[in-house]
Amino acid sequence: MNAQNSPFQNKIKIYSDGADRAQLLEMNTDPLISGMTTNPSLMKKAGIRDYPGFCKEILTHIKTKPISFEVFADDISEMKRQALEIKKWGENIFVKIPVMNSKKESTMGLVRELSQSGVKLNITALFTLGQVLDTCNAVRGGAPALVSVFAGRIADTGRDPMPLMRAAREMCEQTGPAVELLWASTREAYNIVQAEEAGCHIITAPVDVIKKIKGFNKDLIEMSLDTVKAFKSDSEAAGFTL
Repeated sequence: MNAQNSPFQNKIKIYSDGADRAQLLEMNTDPLISGMTTNPSLMKKAGIRDYPGFCKEILTHIKTKPISFEVFADDISEMKRQALEIKKWGENIFVKIPVMNSKKESTMGLVRELSQSGVKLNITALFTLGQVLDTCNAVRGGAPALVSVFAGRIADTGRDPMPLMRAAREMCEQTGPAVELLWASTREAYNIVQAEEAGCHIITAPVDVIKKIKGFNKDLIEMSLDTVKAFKSDSEAAGFTL
């Protein structure tokens, strides 16, 4: 691949990942962004205390683009109650259900029940092809579903996520058109290129990563010059002497 040119073709759907209100509203107006994802950890980081209040207020602005809100219960029966409550908040909601709870109990029975009853789901925290297969079997013939594989965290373990993501894409496509593979835990802008090359339907990424897309195909000599200028400016601002 020529280092000057990105193979990114903008065929993949890009979702923003975060819980900052201002960023969510900004991404909602960005035509590049097809949807949004959140999770309890991101909401905690954003300082949110009133979970339903925050979600319902956001939904007064984000009315058409799909947005994922996650259950936070650990008990499977309570997950179901929360999922059915969250579903009521809007037609554009995908309810996020983790693949297991903290006791390592599978949620696939609940995923199957909710999906077959018409709840749109985002099944999250998947790391293995076995989990992808179980998820696909659970949502087969059900409501639209997102299969969120944490490719970035897989890469953090020193493993190449690409073979797994390609195989996961095939599983999702064999399950049906309502099931989409989502590349999650995005770490850098090049992950967007990788996700597209792997055939993922969606990638979700933090806003700071999404904003780097405008730099795709930028001249590398110009990037070198910009970097040197930044070093010079910062050194002068710090008043360094030697």
